[in-house]
Amino acid sequence: MRIIVAITGASGALYAQRLLDNLDPRQHEVHVVLSSYAPQVIATELPGGLRLAPGVTQHNHRSMNAPFASGSNAFDAMVVIPCTMGTLGRIAHGISDDLLLRAADVMLKERKKLILVPRETPLSLVHVKNFELLLQAGATILPANPSFYSGAKTIEQLADTVVARVLDHLGVPNQLAPRWAEEKE
Repeated sequence: MRIIVAITGASGALYAQRLLDNLDPRQHEVHVVLSSYAPQVIATELPGGLRLAPGVTQHNHRSMNAPFASGSNAFDAMVVIPCTMGTLGRIAHGISDDLLLRAADVMLKERKKLILVPRETPLSLVHVKNFELLLQAGATILPANPSFYSGAKTIEQLADTVVARVLDHLGVPNQLAPRWAEEKE
């Protein structure tokens, strides 16, 4: 599978790191794009910086030369993790003035998988209306809401409960978080 991982300036860089840690570039073609503000948040939240496995390709958000900037070379899936409400709103309204936004626009127009992981609270009516537009356009909105039934003992394990759901929606098998058990009689 060919996957784009886009990282914006929302708090929650750990979600992006854990997703990248669990996408094997030997099995998937993985490309990364950071928004203009993402490096500042990454510097604050990931003291060691963003770790990219060998084989992962990073692109400048100002370049439109990436293969996935065109529908003629649409990738299989894109995940924006974490996703700011500003980015979500620009995607919802078809504004594509950088590579991250253009790639999301391509995913929607080519009916490819676009997963947005917003990290914002509370939500305004504008946010909810943008969710509605994106859902109608075919995107998946997967809020960064960790599950607590997992019994997570570390922040990474808690973040993994969200990342596991992202991987599920990508169709990538994983064992990151326990599954909800069947009801016992």
